[in-house]
Amino acid sequence: MRHPDDPDIAPNSKAAAAFCLGVLGAATGIMLGGLIPATVALVLARQARADIDAGAGWQTGHRQLKWAHRLAWTGIALAFVAISTLVIVRLLQGAVGEQDFPPTVD
Repeated sequence: MRHPDDPDIAPNSKAAAAFCLGVLGAATGIMLGGLIPATVALVLARQARADIDAGAGWQTGHRQLKWAHRLAWTGIALAFVAISTLVIVRLLQGAVGEQDFPPTVD
């Protein structure tokens, strides 16, 4: 039997929010819009981990935090790949441009 003063075990809401933002960041990372939710997810995950550790076992959400980190970093990596691809394509477009030779040159 539990003591009446013991708090109920509750899920950490910051962990849930970090997980949702991590999913959003991974889903929109390739479109460069995933950087913002992924970064916010990492910040919230750090805060949630501190809250869970300070909660002395009365808060849950470790699994959500693990997935929030994975998904947020996936979103950041996808955004980095998209930016790199965009830069490479733009550089190659400039390198393949037309040459201005006089009309008498074959």
